[in-house]
Amino acid sequence: MTDTRLLGIYLNDHLAGATAGTRRACRLARATRDPALRRALGPVAAEIREDRGALLGIMRDLDVPVRRSKVWAGWTVEKVARLKSNGRIVRRSPLSTVLELEALRLGVAGKAAGWTVLRRLASTDARLDAARLDSLLDRAGRQQDVLEEWRVRTADTTLRTTGRATT
Repeated sequence: MTDTRLLGIYLNDHLAGATAGTRRACRLARATRDPALRRALGPVAAEIREDRGALLGIMRDLDVPVRRSKVWAGWTVEKVARLKSNGRIVRRSPLSTVLELEALRLGVAGKAAGWTVLRRLASTDARLDAARLDSLLDRAGRQQDVLEEWRVRTADTTLRTTGRATT
């Protein structure tokens, strides 16, 4: 049997992360000046938003109530993360894109970990759709690949061309 109380806490924590990740992905896809990066991130941001919806659907299927305080916390964390020092005061730093891609990459890895837990529970909980979870896991893997490719590319370009050389 599944401990629904603990599962509820677990899923609401993932919902907080999904809320922050969705906002971050959509913002980055809109804010980037690189058209190729924008084309790559647009579909990933849309999928991340869909994955948040899938999580809400799974929570409904499991009769897990949404804790609005956790959703609000995820929203707040994403807003506060924008206040980090990035070496620029008024305009967006190129380093911001690198850090945001890293944060998204980590968030998608966390989401995949959550899907993996649910997939394992699907073997004993008929309310969980194993095929749907397999699909979500595959999609998370593709998202990780895209984010990692662009994280490495953007870090390389940013740190090699805009950073000051040290002697």
